[in-house]
Amino acid sequence: MVRRQSAPRITFEAAAIYEYPEQLRPFLQALPATPGVYLFHGESDTMPLYIGKSINVRSRVMAHLRNADEAAMLHQSRRITWICTAGEMGALLLEARLIKEQQPLFNKRLRRTRQLCALQLTDQRVQVIYARDVDFSHTPNLFGLFAHQRAALQALQTVADEHQLCYGLLGLEPLSRGRACFRSALKRCAGACCGKESPEAHHLRLMAGLERLRVLCWPWSNAIALKESRAEMTQYHIINNWLWLGAVSSLDEAATLARMPAGFDHDGYKILCRPVMSGHYDIIELDPANAPASS
Repeated sequence: MVRRQSAPRITFEAAAIYEYPEQLRPFLQALPATPGVYLFHGESDTMPLYIGKSINVRSRVMAHLRNADEAAMLHQSRRITWICTAGEMGALLLEARLIKEQQPLFNKRLRRTRQLCALQLTDQRVQVIYARDVDFSHTPNLFGLFAHQRAALQALQTVADEHQLCYGLLGLEPLSRGRACFRSALKRCAGACCGKESPEAHHLRLMAGLERLRVLCWPWSNAIALKESRAEMTQYHIINNWLWLGAVSSLDEAATLARMPAGFDHDGYKILCRPVMSGHYDIIELDPANAPASS
Protein backbone atom coordinates (compact mmCIF):
# COMPACT_ATOMS: atom_id res chain seq x y z
CA MET A 1 0.00 0.00 0.00
CA VAL A 2 1.31 3.41 -0.92
CA ARG A 3 0.73 5.94 1.86
CA ARG A 4 -0.33 9.30 0.54
CA GLN A 5 1.56 12.25 1.91
CA SER A 6 -0.51 15.03 3.35
CA ALA A 7 -0.20 18.45 1.79
CA PRO A 8 2.28 20.69 3.56
CA ARG A 9 0.72 23.16 5.98
CA ILE A 10 1.03 26.76 4.91
CA THR A 11 2.19 29.00 7.72
CA PHE A 12 1.41 32.70 7.47
CA GLU A 13 4.46 34.91 7.84
CA ALA A 14 3.99 38.64 7.93
CA ALA A 15 7.42 39.18 6.39
CA ALA A 16 6.31 37.27 3.30
CA ILE A 17 3.65 39.86 2.43
CA TYR A 18 5.48 42.95 3.68
CA GLU A 19 5.78 45.84 1.27
CA TYR A 20 6.82 49.36 2.17
CA PRO A 21 3.57 51.34 2.60
CA GLU A 22 4.06 53.83 -0.24
CA GLN A 23 0.58 55.22 0.34
CA LEU A 24 1.80 56.71 3.65
CA ARG A 25 4.74 58.69 2.22
CA PRO A 26 2.78 61.98 1.95
CA PHE A 27 2.38 62.03 5.73
CA LEU A 28 5.99 61.41 6.70
CA GLN A 29 7.60 64.78 6.10
CA ALA A 30 5.38 66.58 8.61
CA LEU A 31 5.84 64.04 11.42
CA PRO A 32 7.11 65.89 14.52
CA ALA A 33 10.24 64.79 16.40
CA THR A 34 8.46 65.56 19.70
CA PRO A 35 6.46 63.65 22.31
CA GLY A 36 2.93 62.74 21.38
CA VAL A 37 0.39 60.19 20.22
CA TYR A 38 0.07 58.92 16.65
CA LEU A 39 -2.77 57.11 14.90
CA PHE A 40 -2.75 54.83 11.86
CA HIS A 41 -6.07 55.10 10.01
CA GLY A 42 -7.62 52.76 7.45
CA GLU A 43 -10.65 53.37 5.25
CA SER A 44 -12.80 54.23 8.27
CA ASP A 45 -12.96 57.86 9.38
CA THR A 46 -14.07 56.92 12.89
CA MET A 47 -12.06 53.86 13.99
CA PRO A 48 -8.24 53.92 13.76
CA LEU A 49 -6.26 50.76 13.14
CA TYR A 50 -3.56 51.44 15.72
CA ILE A 51 -2.75 54.07 18.36
CA GLY A 52 0.70 54.49 19.85
CA LYS A 53 2.80 57.00 21.77
CA SER A 54 6.43 58.08 21.83
CA ILE A 55 8.76 60.76 23.08
CA ASN A 56 9.71 61.13 19.39
CA VAL A 57 6.69 60.57 17.14
CA ARG A 58 8.65 60.76 13.91
CA SER A 59 11.23 58.17 14.96
CA ARG A 60 8.62 55.75 16.28
CA VAL A 61 6.35 55.96 13.24
CA MET A 62 9.30 55.42 10.89
CA ALA A 63 10.18 52.30 12.90
CA HIS A 64 6.65 50.97 12.31
CA LEU A 65 7.01 51.40 8.56
CA ARG A 66 10.12 49.23 8.51
CA ASN A 67 8.64 46.47 10.68
CA ALA A 68 7.64 43.44 8.61
CA ASP A 69 5.75 42.00 11.58
CA GLU A 70 3.22 44.81 11.19
CA ALA A 71 2.60 44.14 7.51
CA ALA A 72 -1.15 43.52 7.97
CA MET A 73 -1.70 46.85 9.76
CA LEU A 74 0.50 48.79 7.33
CA HIS A 75 -1.24 47.26 4.31
CA GLN A 76 -4.61 48.54 5.55
CA SER A 77 -3.34 51.99 6.59
CA ARG A 78 -4.26 54.99 4.46
CA ARG A 79 -3.16 57.95 6.56
CA ILE A 80 -1.38 58.94 9.77
CA THR A 81 -2.41 61.62 12.24
CA TRP A 82 -0.80 62.73 15.48
CA ILE A 83 -1.31 64.87 18.59
CA CYS A 84 1.69 66.55 20.21
CA THR A 85 2.08 66.63 24.00
CA ALA A 86 4.37 68.47 26.40
CA GLY A 87 6.11 65.27 27.48
CA GLU A 88 5.99 61.53 27.95
CA MET A 89 3.38 61.59 30.70
CA GLY A 90 0.90 63.45 28.53
CA ALA A 91 1.54 60.98 25.72
CA LEU A 92 0.96 57.99 28.02
CA LEU A 93 -2.28 59.43 29.40
CA LEU A 94 -3.67 60.43 26.02
CA GLU A 95 -2.77 57.08 24.45
CA ALA A 96 -4.54 55.17 27.25
CA ARG A 97 -7.69 57.28 26.89
CA LEU A 98 -7.86 57.05 23.09
CA ILE A 99 -7.33 53.28 23.06
CA LYS A 100 -10.15 52.75 25.57
CA GLU A 101 -12.46 55.12 23.70
CA GLN A 102 -11.74 53.97 20.15
CA GLN A 103 -10.70 50.31 20.58
CA PRO A 104 -8.29 50.13 17.61
CA LEU A 105 -8.14 46.81 15.79
CA PHE A 106 -4.38 46.26 16.24
CA ASN A 107 -3.99 47.37 19.86
CA LYS A 108 -3.95 44.41 22.21
CA ARG A 109 -3.33 46.23 25.49
CA LEU A 110 -4.89 49.02 27.55
CA ARG A 111 -8.34 47.60 26.92
CA ARG A 112 -11.04 48.64 29.33
CA THR A 113 -11.06 46.51 32.49
CA ARG A 114 -14.70 45.87 33.41
CA GLN A 115 -14.21 43.78 36.58
CA LEU A 116 -11.32 45.59 38.26
CA CYS A 117 -10.72 44.16 41.71
CA ALA A 118 -8.18 44.27 44.54
CA LEU A 119 -7.27 42.42 47.71
CA GLN A 120 -8.48 44.11 50.90
CA LEU A 121 -7.03 43.38 54.32
CA THR A 122 -9.44 43.86 57.24
CA ASP A 123 -9.33 42.32 60.75
CA GLN A 124 -6.60 39.87 59.70
CA ARG A 125 -8.78 38.65 56.81
CA VAL A 126 -8.14 39.05 53.09
CA GLN A 127 -10.98 39.34 50.63
CA VAL A 128 -11.41 40.28 46.98
CA ILE A 129 -13.43 43.47 46.44
CA TYR A 130 -14.51 45.16 43.22
CA ALA A 131 -14.23 48.73 42.00
CA ARG A 132 -17.93 48.66 41.12
CA ASP A 133 -18.72 48.31 44.83
CA VAL A 134 -16.26 50.68 46.54
CA ASP A 135 -14.24 53.75 45.61
CA PHE A 136 -10.67 52.51 45.15
CA SER A 137 -9.29 56.06 45.30
CA HIS A 138 -10.35 56.45 48.96
CA THR A 139 -10.60 52.90 50.37
CA PRO A 140 -7.66 52.01 52.65
CA ASN A 141 -5.78 48.72 52.83
CA LEU A 142 -6.18 47.73 49.19
CA PHE A 143 -3.45 45.69 47.52
CA GLY A 144 -2.94 45.07 43.84
CA LEU A 145 -5.16 45.94 40.88
CA PHE A 146 -6.41 42.91 39.00
CA ALA A 147 -8.60 42.28 35.97
CA HIS A 148 -10.47 39.41 37.66
CA GLN A 149 -10.75 37.40 40.87
CA ARG A 150 -8.52 34.59 39.64
CA ALA A 151 -5.58 36.95 39.15
CA ALA A 152 -6.12 38.44 42.62
CA LEU A 153 -6.12 35.02 44.29
CA GLN A 154 -3.03 33.95 42.33
CA ALA A 155 -1.21 37.04 43.63
CA LEU A 156 -2.27 36.21 47.19
CA GLN A 157 -1.01 32.65 46.70
CA THR A 158 2.35 33.99 45.50
CA VAL A 159 2.66 36.14 48.63
CA ALA A 160 1.78 33.12 50.77
CA ASP A 161 4.43 30.98 49.08
CA GLU A 162 7.11 33.65 49.50
CA HIS A 163 6.38 34.17 53.22
CA GLN A 164 5.32 30.68 54.37
CA LEU A 165 1.78 31.83 55.09
CA CYS A 166 -1.10 29.44 55.69
CA TYR A 167 -3.42 28.86 52.73
CA GLY A 168 -6.17 27.83 55.13
CA LEU A 169 -6.05 31.00 57.20
CA LEU A 170 -6.01 33.04 53.99
CA GLY A 171 -9.10 31.27 52.66
CA LEU A 172 -7.25 29.72 49.73
CA GLU A 173 -8.11 26.15 50.79
CA PRO A 174 -10.32 24.44 53.43
CA LEU A 175 -8.88 24.15 56.94
CA SER A 176 -10.08 21.76 59.64
CA ARG A 177 -10.27 23.30 63.11
CA GLY A 178 -7.32 22.32 65.27
CA ARG A 179 -5.47 20.47 62.51
CA ALA A 180 -2.41 21.58 60.62
CA CYS A 181 -2.79 22.32 56.94
CA PHE A 182 -1.19 20.07 54.32
CA ARG A 183 1.50 22.65 53.50
CA SER A 184 2.60 22.74 57.15
CA ALA A 185 3.82 19.13 56.89
CA LEU A 186 5.83 20.17 53.82
CA LYS A 187 7.31 23.11 55.78
CA ARG A 188 5.74 25.54 53.35
CA CYS A 189 3.53 27.00 56.09
CA ALA A 190 5.09 28.32 59.30
CA GLY A 191 2.31 26.75 61.35
CA ALA A 192 -0.13 29.49 62.30
CA CYS A 193 -2.87 26.95 61.60
CA CYS A 194 -1.68 24.60 64.38
CA GLY A 195 -0.20 26.93 66.99
CA LYS A 196 3.44 26.89 65.87
CA GLU A 197 3.23 30.66 65.43
CA SER A 198 0.73 33.20 66.69
CA PRO A 199 -2.02 34.68 64.50
CA GLU A 200 -0.44 38.09 65.15
CA ALA A 201 2.93 36.97 63.76
CA HIS A 202 1.19 35.46 60.73
CA HIS A 203 -0.69 38.71 60.18
CA LEU A 204 2.47 40.81 60.38
CA ARG A 205 4.17 38.67 57.74
CA LEU A 206 1.06 38.88 55.57
CA MET A 207 1.12 42.68 55.80
CA ALA A 208 4.82 42.74 54.94
CA GLY A 209 4.23 40.52 51.93
CA LEU A 210 1.33 42.60 50.63
CA GLU A 211 3.01 45.97 51.13
CA ARG A 212 4.64 46.07 47.70
CA LEU A 213 1.13 45.74 46.18
CA ARG A 214 -0.44 48.55 48.23
CA VAL A 215 -2.80 50.86 46.35
CA LEU A 216 -2.30 54.44 47.50
CA CYS A 217 -5.38 56.46 48.34
CA TRP A 218 -5.76 59.78 46.54
CA PRO A 219 -3.71 62.10 48.80
CA TRP A 220 -5.49 65.39 48.06
CA SER A 221 -8.91 66.71 48.96
CA ASN A 222 -9.58 68.02 45.48
CA ALA A 223 -8.33 67.86 41.92
CA ILE A 224 -4.76 68.85 41.13
CA ALA A 225 -2.98 70.38 38.17
CA LEU A 226 0.34 68.73 37.30
CA LYS A 227 2.66 70.84 35.16
CA GLU A 228 4.60 69.21 32.30
CA SER A 229 6.80 71.31 30.03
CA ARG A 230 9.26 71.25 27.16
CA ALA A 231 10.79 74.19 25.32
CA GLU A 232 7.87 74.83 22.97
CA MET A 233 4.92 73.63 25.05
CA THR A 234 3.46 73.54 28.56
CA GLN A 235 0.51 71.46 29.68
CA TYR A 236 -1.32 71.24 32.99
CA HIS A 237 -2.74 67.77 33.54
CA ILE A 238 -5.94 67.96 35.59
CA ILE A 239 -6.21 64.86 37.78
CA ASN A 240 -8.63 63.75 40.48
CA ASN A 241 -8.92 60.37 42.23
CA TRP A 242 -6.15 59.07 39.93
CA LEU A 243 -8.32 59.88 36.90
CA TRP A 244 -6.81 62.08 34.19
CA LEU A 245 -9.51 64.57 33.27
CA GLY A 246 -7.54 66.15 30.44
CA ALA A 247 -4.82 68.70 29.75
CA VAL A 248 -4.96 72.50 29.40
CA SER A 249 -2.37 75.04 28.39
CA SER A 250 -3.00 77.39 31.31
CA LEU A 251 -4.50 77.19 34.80
CA ASP A 252 -7.21 79.62 33.75
CA GLU A 253 -8.68 76.77 31.71
CA ALA A 254 -8.62 74.25 34.56
CA ALA A 255 -11.99 75.00 36.16
CA THR A 256 -14.19 73.22 33.62
CA LEU A 257 -12.17 70.01 33.71
CA ALA A 258 -11.84 70.04 37.50
CA ARG A 259 -15.63 70.04 37.87
CA MET A 260 -15.99 66.77 35.95
CA PRO A 261 -16.93 63.58 37.87
CA ALA A 262 -13.82 61.59 38.71
CA GLY A 263 -13.96 57.91 39.61
CA PHE A 264 -10.91 55.72 40.12
CA ASP A 265 -9.08 54.82 36.90
CA HIS A 266 -6.83 51.76 36.67
CA ASP A 267 -4.64 53.03 33.81
CA GLY A 268 -4.43 56.51 35.32
CA TYR A 269 -3.22 55.05 38.61
CA LYS A 270 -0.53 52.94 36.92
CA ILE A 271 0.73 55.87 34.86
CA LEU A 272 0.45 58.62 37.47
CA CYS A 273 1.10 57.17 40.93
CA ARG A 274 4.88 56.93 40.89
CA PRO A 275 5.64 60.23 39.08
CA VAL A 276 3.03 62.16 41.07
CA MET A 277 4.39 60.94 44.40
CA SER A 278 8.04 61.37 43.35
CA GLY A 279 8.03 65.14 43.82
CA HIS A 280 9.63 65.68 40.41
CA TYR A 281 6.67 67.62 39.02
CA ASP A 282 5.12 70.94 39.98
CA ILE A 283 1.68 70.18 41.44
CA ILE A 284 -1.01 72.75 42.17
CA GLU A 285 -3.99 71.69 44.26
CA LEU A 286 -7.22 73.22 43.03
CA ASP A 287 -9.55 74.69 45.62
CA PRO A 288 -13.21 73.59 45.90
CA ALA A 289 -14.22 76.39 43.55
CA ASN A 290 -11.70 74.94 41.04
CA ALA A 291 -9.48 78.01 41.11
CA PRO A 292 -5.73 77.50 41.58
CA ALA A 293 -4.73 77.33 45.24
CA SER A 294 -1.27 78.02 46.55
CA SER A 295 1.48 75.70 45.24
